[in-house]
Amino acid sequence: MTNIVICGASGKMGQKVYECVCSRDDCKVIAGIDLAENKNSDFPIYKSPSELTEKPDVIIDYSHPSCLKMLLDYCMTTGTPIVLATTGYSEDQINDIKKASEQVPIFFSWNMSLGINLLVKLAKKATEILGDQFDIEIIEKHHNQKIDAPSGTALMIANAINETKNDSMNYVYDRHSRRQKRSQNEIGIHAVRGGTIVGVHEVLFAGNDETITISHSAASKNVFAEGSVNAAVFVKDCKPGLYDMGNVVDNK
Repeated sequence: MTNIVICGASGKMGQKVYECVCSRDDCKVIAGIDLAENKNSDFPIYKSPSELTEKPDVIIDYSHPSCLKMLLDYCMTTGTPIVLATTGYSEDQINDIKKASEQVPIFFSWNMSLGINLLVKLAKKATEILGDQFDIEIIEKHHNQKIDAPSGTALMIANAINETKNDSMNYVYDRHSRRQKRSQNEIGIHAVRGGTIVGVHEVLFAGNDETITISHSAASKNVFAEGSVNAAVFVKDCKPGLYDMGNVVDNK
């Protein structure tokens, strides 16, 4: 049994995680962390991890980047593994995550969907096979309430492809300000915002007289909640280090 604490427990994703845990018999939620009170919660909610009365096996975080320091401090002090599913971290915060992973197991991914991480692996494989003969464009679509653009997932895909290209590619965001032909060493990244789109990501490989598209569409936020719970069960017994959904995909 995996005892889980949800950070951001009163938010939409925190509630989705709780629903997902309730549908399983290998884990349970013992507490939550949130500044907002949720009187309808079936478990105690604290404002800080330092207030927890019971040490969890793992923390799942769907809160805000501003909560990172207190979470890492708690995890390094207690040796608690953590799943970081929050987006919007700065470069300095990502460096803090990497440094903390030297002491505790940290699962960090821009997208907790198993399917999107399979897409990443397929995109990397396609890049290896197609070489320099195909132009690469990434198109991501999200709901009209999403603040950041491009999405962290789009950048995760681009970084994975660029790694395959020995980090030789430049990222071009849209093209309205560029009055020139496309260069060979570009990855185009485009953001679409509208309606209630949960998340759509496409990787387009465009060559001479043929195109290949690898795409993933999320119908609900449940896929991210399920992925983060799978990550929690996976990381609780891991050694200190930095893990992501690629490790879970490889473990399948």
